[in-house]
Amino acid sequence: MSREVLLLVDALAREKNVDKEIVFGALEHALAQATKKRYEGDVDIRVAIDRDTGEFESFRRWHVVPDEAGLQLPDQEILLFEAHEQIPDIEVDEYIEEPIESVEFGRRFAQDTKQVVLQRVRDAEREQILNDFLSRGDSLVTGSIKRMERGDAIVESGKIEARLPRDQMIPKENLRIGDRVRAYILRIDRSMRGPQVILSRTAPQFIMRLFELEVPEIEQGLLQIKSAARDPGVRAKIAVHALDKRIDPIGTCVGMRGSRVQAVTGELGGERVDIVLWSEDPAQFVIGALAPANVSSIMVDEEKHAMDVVVDEENLAIAIGRSGQNVRLASELTDWKINIMTAEESADKLALERAAIRSLFMEKLDVDSEVADILVEEGFATLEEIAYVPLAEMLQIEAFDEDTVNELRNRARDALVTEAIASEEGLEGMEEGLVNLQGLDRHTAGKLGLAGIKTLAAFANLAYDEFGAILAFSTDRARDLIANGFADASDEEMKLIDAKYDDHAKALQEQAWRLTGSK
Repeated sequence: MSREVLLLVDALAREKNVDKEIVFGALEHALAQATKKRYEGDVDIRVAIDRDTGEFESFRRWHVVPDEAGLQLPDQEILLFEAHEQIPDIEVDEYIEEPIESVEFGRRFAQDTKQVVLQRVRDAEREQILNDFLSRGDSLVTGSIKRMERGDAIVESGKIEARLPRDQMIPKENLRIGDRVRAYILRIDRSMRGPQVILSRTAPQFIMRLFELEVPEIEQGLLQIKSAARDPGVRAKIAVHALDKRIDPIGTCVGMRGSRVQAVTGELGGERVDIVLWSEDPAQFVIGALAPANVSSIMVDEEKHAMDVVVDEENLAIAIGRSGQNVRLASELTDWKINIMTAEESADKLALERAAIRSLFMEKLDVDSEVADILVEEGFATLEEIAYVPLAEMLQIEAFDEDTVNELRNRARDALVTEAIASEEGLEGMEEGLVNLQGLDRHTAGKLGLAGIKTLAAFANLAYDEFGAILAFSTDRARDLIANGFADASDEEMKLIDAKYDDHAKALQEQAWRLTGSK
């Protein structure tokens, strides 16, 4: 029997040109599966073959689990306290084994088992080929299309078969069997049957790798491609940065008479490529990314990671692009939310924001409109700024004497303390899922609680104007507006409500919709 084991292992190792250890492992698995059939339950069997003699032993084993976890697989697990009765020093995640009778290994068994062993050998062989391929560190694959499967292209590259899904092909390109194709390795999916290397021709990384092939200065470390954004087959933007100041990064990527960028465009089915100069200054980077539009001014909101970009009427259509393409690609390239607006729209928004800040100061600091206007004119936007800005800075305001400054600072601090206490009261009894909603700060959660919104379901079902009112106004005013259906809301208040229900607020509610299934 032992001699037959060694002969089978030797024959399969030579036939498949794989290491004997792989065949031994596959045979142990096959023997364990055959032994398992003797038992009714889902038992765990281990078989060990002596590599020198061919003799093998079989064991039934139990996985040691913590007492508090309980038995999830009774036929395969044992609680720690029970395991200690057999082996006093055994620990969790170790195994208790019991020798059992092995199956008889004869010619018939060898024939029946051969297919199982061969399948395991093929799997191991494929895994080895895949690991060898990945060890080269290539991110691009060049090969020919061997066949089509339900719209996906199976690409053969050396010994590797890779899958190029239909949704990862450039729109309108018509790939056929036999075509040579180049693609980016998007991911490795070991859970799939068949080709496990998943390719993409639409990923932004694909265009970055193509430029690395065409521009030797990138490999030499003189130039970097920082980011890329694509509308596959139509238009793309890449951001470049020169590590050597003597190099013109845009001209280097374009190449002599456009040769380098044209080679990339040809690979991408005529996709137009805008090359943008990367900048450490986010505003400058966004201005470059919106080219060819000319930007009049730009306002940065660090908290919301957004920018309001002002352009004149002539540049509005260019900045936005066909179907919003230019601003969308610029936003993806820079990783900033970009709001394109005209000077008139910008002025309206600024006036609305100033009116909201003015109302906040009048309410929370108990001051008249004149004092509130002075604070707004001096650039104050929050109670925190008034409460904690250096005293010397506030004393520079000509309209205020030292007593007025100190009084304003004290009132601001008192208002912040009052708000903090109120927010904590609003959090009492609130559903944990709402408190922990990603992106929802405790202050906003507290305001929701004070308005009676204590559960994810209640939050998900808030009308947008109700949420906007809660964010924009004091609890009493928000309740009043919601209760009377906004009947006595002024135009300025409704504008403020619309402004407060921005993309961030919408994203919060969409989270709640998904969690509760309310939408």
